[in-house]
Amino acid sequence: MRIGSAISGLLLVLFLVVHLAGLLPALIAPLKFELYATTLHHQPWLPLLEVSLATTATIHLVFTVAKTLRNRRAGNTAALRSRRGRPLAALASRSKVAAGIITLGFLTLHLQQLRWPRPADGLEREALMQVLQQPISLLVYAAGSLVIGLHLLHGAEAAHRNLGLLTPVNGPSIRWGGRLLASVIGGGFLLISLGLALGGLA
Repeated sequence: MRIGSAISGLLLVLFLVVHLAGLLPALIAPLKFELYATTLHHQPWLPLLEVSLATTATIHLVFTVAKTLRNRRAGNTAALRSRRGRPLAALASRSKVAAGIITLGFLTLHLQQLRWPRPADGLEREALMQVLQQPISLLVYAAGSLVIGLHLLHGAEAAHRNLGLLTPVNGPSIRWGGRLLASVIGGGFLLISLGLALGGLA
């Protein structure tokens, strides 16, 4: 269960990195973004990739919930506190199930707005801007970005621990890497959302 949670989580992180890189041109290079989006949406393997991502996300959520319930049945009800003076990391660990549920809700809204149906070729950026210029949608997207960042703050260290790769020697590097990853991904999505809501930079 721990290994499945870690591997599925790392696969989702890989998707987030690729997705963020694909979205960045929407903020600074609209024509490149439209070309990228059109090319991607006409790939025959895209439906298989989407099903695989949905399956991976479901596995990760189910394993996380199952681990939490197992810990509670075992009598583990102690309040988690950081022994290293990192209350934000402790909050991220305590709220991992809630963060997953919020992320799932955000993802459902995101797909409903921009995937079902998918915008016409050449109109992807315009559709995204129209969504983000709605105050409620912008608030949801901003909250989703922050929640993803918070979840990654916990997940980077937890995944290495679950895979047996966390040691006293590499622990500090993994924690710093996790903070950097959470900042880049969560902050990146937040920046893109705010930038497109304001009309983009290009």
